[in-house]
Amino acid sequence: MANISFQNIVKTYDNGVTVIPDLNLEIRDKEFIVLVGPSGCGKSTTLRMIAGLEDVSGGKLFIGGECVNDVPPKNRDIAMVFQNYALYPHMTVYKNMAFALELRKTPKDIIDQKVKNAARILELEQYLDRKPKALSGGQRQRVALGRAMVRDPAVFLLDEPLSNLDAKLRTEMRGQIAALHKRLQTTFVYVTHDQTEAMTMGDRIVVMKDGVIQQCDTPQKLYNAPCNLFVAGFIGSPQMNFIHAAVAKAGDSCDLLYAGSRIPVKQEAILPYAGREAIMGIRPEDIYIKGGFRGRKKPAVVSAHVDLAEMMGAELFLYLACDGQKLIARVPSGTDIQVGEDVELELDVQKIHVFDEETGKIICH
Repeated sequence: MANISFQNIVKTYDNGVTVIPDLNLEIRDKEFIVLVGPSGCGKSTTLRMIAGLEDVSGGKLFIGGECVNDVPPKNRDIAMVFQNYALYPHMTVYKNMAFALELRKTPKDIIDQKVKNAARILELEQYLDRKPKALSGGQRQRVALGRAMVRDPAVFLLDEPLSNLDAKLRTEMRGQIAALHKRLQTTFVYVTHDQTEAMTMGDRIVVMKDGVIQQCDTPQKLYNAPCNLFVAGFIGSPQMNFIHAAVAKAGDSCDLLYAGSRIPVKQEAILPYAGREAIMGIRPEDIYIKGGFRGRKKPAVVSAHVDLAEMMGAELFLYLACDGQKLIARVPSGTDIQVGEDVELELDVQKIHVFDEETGKIICH
């Protein structure tokens, strides 16, 4: 079993700065979990505490049911893959992958078997006699993964392992790491600031801000049901549109008033906000040029001015001004729209989120 449990974990540095105030998280055995958030949110510190590279200031950390607060890194049955690969430049690929096993006095035939097996899985067989300087970035990252694999760890820790690669290689390596997890059936804890990596790889995603978990959920739930403005804005590219709208009573429910349109909200949670303002959230792909919406429920229609159009291949990103507020719409690339035009937009009312203006918490989806 390689489940990981954070129980009221605190991390405070010697200068008195607390970066993790109170962390509670359960990572299941064989799960691929991704820690994501902006720089300085505490995700790498959390990973390093699992590895034993950072001391725990308070609370208890369990790996496989054992409290490891005082267990040295070498006894934790974990392997870590770093952002900068951390390969030995004077050693061949084979020696880099074998080195940790040699330190353990593992028999040579077992080392050879493990290294060659890892090389076959990672397609490194033809590079075993090369040194790191003769490899591409993607090949070096695969060597770092192989070095971790041969140890048969209970937990893989990966700290932004793809951030030094170009876009094409990152896409390829994402697929390889996800496939490796399925093949090895061990616990993976992956740190990134790239929400695309998080969404495509994780069984669950932990969104962090200022050392605090904002939401821990599946990629689909994070995208469709964010718990607050931060998560809604962090997950998704381009990010969700946030619009200030008035809340007006309408019979037994309320409407959002925006750009001359009344958008019905048929949920009781909105009722206490009548007569106040709230923040309406809608994703760019849920905004259509008039006539393009094919949903069953009648959309809200508003007028907007096209400030900028970005061609993104199969899609067109439209940057719009609507009732004094900025919007981004994500429409098919064949859409015949010119910069400077005034257009009618259709908003999918079933995809609208409403947030509390002061707290940022979700009111209703």
